[in-house]
Amino acid sequence: MSGWLDGHVALITGGGSGIGRAVAERFLAEGASVTIVGRDSQQLDEVIRASSDVSRMHAVTADVRDGDALHAAVAETVGRFGKLDTLVANAGVWDYQRQLTRFTAKEIDAAFDEVFSVNVKGYLLAAQAAWPELVKTRGSIVMTLSNASFHVNGGGPLYTASKHACLGLMRELAYELAPKVRVNGVACGGMNTDLRGPESLAMADRSIADSFAKRQGAPPIPLHDSSTDPRDFTAPYVLLAAREQSGPITGHAISADGGIRVRGFARPAGGDHL
Repeated sequence: MSGWLDGHVALITGGGSGIGRAVAERFLAEGASVTIVGRDSQQLDEVIRASSDVSRMHAVTADVRDGDALHAAVAETVGRFGKLDTLVANAGVWDYQRQLTRFTAKEIDAAFDEVFSVNVKGYLLAAQAAWPELVKTRGSIVMTLSNASFHVNGGGPLYTASKHACLGLMRELAYELAPKVRVNGVACGGMNTDLRGPESLAMADRSIADSFAKRQGAPPIPLHDSSTDPRDFTAPYVLLAAREQSGPITGHAISADGGIRVRGFARPAGGDHL
């Protein structure tokens, strides 16, 4: 049986772990050839070794804050697979819900630049590198958004602001690149991944998986027994990448957050402890 992405070529930033790796593996299963981009070459090599078809997987070691490196990744992808159909802009860092009142001014100065450089500028630079090839194929961009793109307290002020910015970026690029390139997003809820924190806050070695390991009880969302495995979040990415399945859809964010939108607020105010 053929997959929805037979003959498709995708480039995924942050493809070495978490939702990026899960999407890469799902795209491969759906028939696509995939380039994964990340900073950790050993991590990328492990993804390639574990893949079901190494001939359709390629890895490029690059930092998403480096525009030249992203252009090189696009060029390598086209050189190896002949074209580019979809960019999945995905690499990111989380601020571990560090609240404003727990920052010094110097910490904000450093962490703001890092979080926005990875989470927002990284998406913009990837889109800038990929759009000429995507125009040729009438392809698409799929951005990893978050419940924090719409709601508060999915992170602290840095992460929440960055993900709100990504939502606006997705919508603006959907307008600017139409009608040749579709641009959409997947607003994910909490996932048990190796998502790290900012180096500037000494959180680079801290993994969100550790937080999941410490959590007791079900999360306060309607689908409280839903999976936190990133593999279970990949279907919307396939749908949005498959032009035959989502050709008329652009500027849209699919929420895969366990129903946070219908839950309401867990607490009426976040500053009662002040």
